[in-house]
Amino acid sequence: MRHQRKIKNLKSKIFFLAGLPRSGNTILTSILNQNPDVCCTPNSITLEIFKDLFLLKQTDVFMNYPDHKSLDNVLDGVFDTYYKDWNYKYIIDRGPAGTDGNLELVKKHLDTKIKIIFLVRPILEVLASWIDWANKTPNNYLKRVGTPTQACHKLMGPDGQIVKELNCMQNLLKPENKHHVHFVNYDEIVDKPKETIDSIYKFLGIPKFKHRFKNFKQIEVNGLKYDDNIFGKGMHTIKTKRLTKTKRDIKKILPKEIIDTYGKIQFV
Repeated sequence: MRHQRKIKNLKSKIFFLAGLPRSGNTILTSILNQNPDVCCTPNSITLEIFKDLFLLKQTDVFMNYPDHKSLDNVLDGVFDTYYKDWNYKYIIDRGPAGTDGNLELVKKHLDTKIKIIFLVRPILEVLASWIDWANKTPNNYLKRVGTPTQACHKLMGPDGQIVKELNCMQNLLKPENKHHVHFVNYDEIVDKPKETIDSIYKFLGIPKFKHRFKNFKQIEVNGLKYDDNIFGKGMHTIKTKRLTKTKRDIKKILPKEIIDTYGKIQFV
């Protein structure tokens, strides 16, 4: 019998932000968080909690006494418990909600229409942005992987951060899932920010807010900031006071092998 009960007492309405890395996630978060009713979270672990709890159903202990109802009650309460102390009308959870498994879990256990903002950018621009950051940042995790070629293959590999989001996008592009997603191109954030933010508010179905598109604040939520010592300093640092697109010569930054291998990937 299909589990029917979903958590219904959330004081905040939950949405999701996903997308390719280095595609404007941090700057968009800073812009949206100007609205006192909105909190776009830093990287969220809520979906990891969902996955880990769900995987308990495959353990010998659970299968020995398969109490689905009680475990489903825990899954129902993940968002309510995690965001209990977050005092916002609207929370935009930043995580890969669009993957096949995550989307099904969220639809089952969250009593709201699932809406996902998904950021896109050409793959070579994403890779060039990442390698450019790695070249300028001492002791970062990509340098520990090896050469720029090795780092790019790592990012694009089966467990790489880019491929995970590409798989998420592929799932959201399925006809049965398209109504859950609003795609936003990185260039649209830079070139026409007001129209882009208005389109996000329209998709989410929440009141518009008059945003400023300069003098951006670094991400800080509930008194916490990113600790970029984990991956490398500056990964989530907003380095511009105005919306500008960094000009990069992709052919100088990326090895030819990488351009030839990944340059033909198209999406949306």
